[in-house]
Amino acid sequence: MSLLFVGIDPNTGDHESPTVWVDQSKREIVFQGWKPDLELEAEVTAFTVPGHAVGIPENEGVVRIPASMVHMIREACDAVERAAQLP
Repeated sequence: MSLLFVGIDPNTGDHESPTVWVDQSKREIVFQGWKPDLELEAEVTAFTVPGHAVGIPENEGVVRIPASMVHMIREACDAVERAAQLP
């Protein structure tokens, strides 16, 4: 795995670290964020969308990413697109 560090939320202190990386080999964006509170997790778990299973599969999770990181997410999207154009 070749992770490319994109950025960390500048508004967090030393003990929290919402972070964005790009996995260049898998061409995926990787997020680290806060676990949602139980109320939000229950709401997401019960949410239904056509074509989407109800609930959160065991191998998936929900995280919160602060809006202050939008520019980092855009940068990660650009990096993934560049990686996809490589042979």
